[in-house]
Amino acid sequence: MTRITFITGDAVLSATLDDTPWADDFASLLPMEVTLGDYHGIERVSDLPRKLRTEKPPARYAARAGDIATHAPWGNLAIFVKPFGATPGLVRLGAFDGDFGALLKSGRVPVRIEIAR
Repeated sequence: MTRITFITGDAVLSATLDDTPWADDFASLLPMEVTLGDYHGIERVSDLPRKLRTEKPPARYAARAGDIATHAPWGNLAIFVKPFGATPGLVRLGAFDGDFGALLKSGRVPVRIEIAR
């Protein structure tokens, strides 16, 4: 498992990536800067520099608030702020270790994601 941080403004939010090939591929992109936007009040999303390798993803995954995931068909980053039903092509990468409220601001939120020191 890899520990990462999301930095936005003065907030430093910790998260842990799962021990999976998809999470490892995500970690290989770090550090990176993204801008998160709201998607229907359920998730914060951003494009990634490239699609993650998602060969043989789980058939379906039901996201929980605080999950960090990718949508295999689109290749974007998704941070779930509310639970969401089982969805084909959704691949969990990890989850926040605690509060991630700093990412819930209205509008677009610039974030730096890096491996925790």
